[in-house]
Amino acid sequence: MTAAVEADALVKTFGDIRALDGLSLRVEAGTILGLLGPNGAGKTTAINVLTTLLRPDSGHARVAGHDVVDEPALVRASIGVTGQFASLDAGLTPRENLVLFGRLMKLGRAEARRRAAELLERFALTEAADQRTGTLSGGTRRRLDLAASITREPAVLFLDEPTTGLDPRSRLALWQAVRELRASGITILLTTQYLEEADELADRVTIIDRGKVVAEGTAAQLKQRVGGAVCHITIADPTDRQLVADALTSLGPVSLTSDGVSLPASGPETLVAVVRQLDEARHGGLPIAQVDDIGLRRPTLDDVFLALTGHSAAPEAGAGDEVERLARPAAEVAS
Repeated sequence: MTAAVEADALVKTFGDIRALDGLSLRVEAGTILGLLGPNGAGKTTAINVLTTLLRPDSGHARVAGHDVVDEPALVRASIGVTGQFASLDAGLTPRENLVLFGRLMKLGRAEARRRAAELLERFALTEAADQRTGTLSGGTRRRLDLAASITREPAVLFLDEPTTGLDPRSRLALWQAVRELRASGITILLTTQYLEEADELADRVTIIDRGKVVAEGTAAQLKQRVGGAVCHITIADPTDRQLVADALTSLGPVSLTSDGVSLPASGPETLVAVVRQLDEARHGGLPIAQVDDIGLRRPTLDDVFLALTGHSAAPEAGAGDEVERLARPAAEVAS
C-alpha cells in the first residue's frame, strides 16, 4: 500500500529534554493509525513536526508525498488538523465559523457558504448552526472543530487527542464521525491516551514512550504479546496495590494499574495461585490488603503498554506536561 505519512528517525529536543528520540512511523493511505502513549511520550511533538509547526533537529518526514521541511506549503495544503484545543471563535455561530474557515482557505463567498452548509449537515450541526459557538456543549464544539478541519477535504487528517475532556456520549459521537471520515478515503493519524479509543478506531497502533516506538501492529497483534488472558486483582486503596504486587512477584511480571494489579494468566490455575500466595502473605493472621475482586479477562492495550514500558499509559503530571507544553504552537500556549 501507499504511505500517506512517513517519518524516519525524527529527533526533536527542547533544551535538555529529548521529546522525539529517533521516532519512525508509517501510515498507509486510507487508514487510521493510532499513536498511543502517555503525556510526555512525544505525541504532540510528532504531530507538530508532521504538520510543519515544528522543525525536526534531524530525521526526515513526508506527508501526502511532500517533505515537511523542504515543502511545508504543499504539506499544509494537503492536511487538516484538529488539536487538543479548539480553534473556533466563540463569538461566532458555527455557520459563521465554517464560512470564515472557507474564506481563509481561499474559497469564494458562495462556495464557502455552500461548503459550510454541507459540513453542518454532515456533522449533525444544523440545529446549532446559528447559535453562538461559546454556548455549545464540549462535544458539539469538537464536532464543529472536526468539520472545520476538513473544509478543503484534506488527504491526511491529524487528530491530536480529539476527545480529551468529552463525556462518554460525546466521545462515541465523535468516534462515529472519525469512522465516516476514514470511509470517505481520508487518511487519519490519531494521537490518544485512551486505550479504548485506539482499540475502537485504529487499523494499526504505534505505541511510543519517551519519544521512541516501543511496539506497533494491529490491536489484536499487540494483545497477543501479553498472552491469552490476564489475572486482574481489583484493589481500592493505592497503598494496598503495592503490597499485593510485591506479594505476587514470584508468579510473573506484575503491573500496577489505575484500580489494582494485573499479571499474565495461564488459566484458572493462576487464580488459585494468586489466592494461595495472598493467603500465605497474611500478616498477623490478617490479609495484607483489602481485595475487592479477582478475575480473568482478555488483555487490553493498557496491558500491552504496561508489559512493554513498566508503567501505565494513564496521564501523569510532571516533566511530560512540560514537554507537551513546549511542543504546542505559541498561539495555543497563549490561549
